[in-house]
Formats: sequence, C-alpha cells, structure tokens
Amino acid sequence: MSSVFTKIIEGELPGRFVWSDEQCAGFLSIAPLSQGHVLVVPREEIDSWLDLPDELAEHLMTVCKTVGQAIDEVFSPKRVGLMIQGFEVPHAHLHVWPTNTIEEFDFDQVDKDPDPEVMDETARKIRGALVAAGHEAHVPQD
Repeated sequence: MSSVFTKIIEGELPGRFVWSDEQCAGFLSIAPLSQGHVLVVPREEIDSWLDLPDELAEHLMTVCKTVGQAIDEVFSPKRVGLMIQGFEVPHAHLHVWPTNTIEEFDFDQVDKDPDPEVMDETARKIRGALVAAGHEAHVPQD
C-alpha cells in the first residue's frame, strides 16, 4: 500500500508543491510547525532515512538547503530548521521550516488546522523565491 506521501506525490491526494524533480518532491506540511513548513520527500518509498542510498541522501540535503534558502528569503527567520524524525509516516522525509525559537521544534505545537488561503500564498511565495534564485526547472506551477 502506498504511503500518504506517495499518494500526494502521484496526485492522488492534494499537495501544495514547491519543488519537484526526478528523485524527490517538496510540499507544505498539512500540520506545520510554522508558516512555510516544507517536507522534502524522496519519490521512492524508503521507511528510514538510514536506508537511503548515499546519492539520494545527498540530493535530499541539497534540496533541503535550496528550499531552506528560499524559506529564509521569504520569512527572514532567526534560523531555518531541519529535522528528520519520521514517526508519523513510514516514508523518509525531512522537515524544513522557518523558526525563531527552540520551542518551535516541538511537534506538539503544530497547527492542526492551517488556513488554506495562507497555505496557498505561502507556497506561492516559496516558489517565487526559488524561481528568483534560478531553480524554475524544479518549481511546479500553481
């Protein structure tokens, strides 16, 4: 059975994409730690990040850095957080989000009902920053 992330990547479930390439996709979390929280997910279903082939792990980190730079440009946070915890979905994924405090690393603090219009605008802003940085080939259209 496909993971929820595979269903999002394949279009079976809706997603607000900011990145797409042959190896991975980046889309907004439906339960964000803060506005601009992106999940970077390999297309291949691999449960644990420890099982990722080295080349794929390196690619995911490169995409996280690129998306993180766009998040930094859009939100100007004190830091851009990066976390791998992987308890919710058995499909490796990396969390990238704007953060201003250590308390914003607490998954008990997620927004379980984010405003859809704010989410749409957030995705547009991150995509715009990625395009402005020259990554248009990997930025999906609305």
